[in-house]
Amino acid sequence: MTHVGVVGAGVMGAGVAQNLAHAGHTVALVDRDPEAVKRALAGIGTNCRMSRLLGGPETDAEEVLGRIEADSDLSLLADAEIVIENITENWELKRALYLELDTVVRPDAVFVANTSAIPITRLASLTRRPRQFVGVHFMNPVPMKPAVELIPGHHTSSDALEKVRGLLGSMGKKAIDVNDACGFVSNRVLMLTVNEAAYLVYEGVASAETVDEVFRSCFGHPMGPLETADLIGVDTILYSIEVLHEHFGDSKYRPCPLLKHMTDAGLHGRKSGEGFYPYGPAAAPAVPAT
Repeated sequence: MTHVGVVGAGVMGAGVAQNLAHAGHTVALVDRDPEAVKRALAGIGTNCRMSRLLGGPETDAEEVLGRIEADSDLSLLADAEIVIENITENWELKRALYLELDTVVRPDAVFVANTSAIPITRLASLTRRPRQFVGVHFMNPVPMKPAVELIPGHHTSSDALEKVRGLLGSMGKKAIDVNDACGFVSNRVLMLTVNEAAYLVYEGVASAETVDEVFRSCFGHPMGPLETADLIGVDTILYSIEVLHEHFGDSKYRPCPLLKHMTDAGLHGRKSGEGFYPYGPAAAPAVPAT
């Protein structure tokens, strides 16, 4: 059993906390927004109670929640052995957070960045522990996805990497080793696909439903790219493609204006109740623990 800190109580952070607690680890879940903490705990409880109905294992919600301590104060992370960061894909926000985490968390703890696109070596440079810094790209919804991308930074030690690999194994995750690069493997490809799919809707070539139907029916994808965008979060898609555009300076990563408009309008997908598709209130689906 490992004492793990989870920073960020959004969809990803809550999923990571749930998965960890279900695997038997004690979790310190922190978010600056007290309301986000309340929503995360309520969502975790609902997900656990609905696990069997959704084809997952029988899960005791009280037992899982009993392993999670949640607060809005970073000092809750002081004794964590591993701290997993899951905040918005924004360099300035991450920069400010890591500078603070480095002073709060014990010196021998390992930092894990759950990032969609920002290079791990760049994030590690913000801390005094680059050898204890590892990237893990979790997929959403975290409790249901069996694999992650595992990314060492330039200075990451083999001990830190193996410690994180062991934690992932306990969570039921297959760690796929990927070298450090902006977007890694999955998002170098996926973000281009989603961005281009958004352009098709923006230009009036096809509706979101039609774009997704082509991918489901012609290629056998379980979800189309715009359904996937709603699941991940339209705002997260935009921030990720912006990171790729800035990093590579390549026009192929130019964000579709529709993604910017939707993000500004709060049409972030399932988590907000509307994205490329309407979902209604409390739209984020319950997911089984693994």
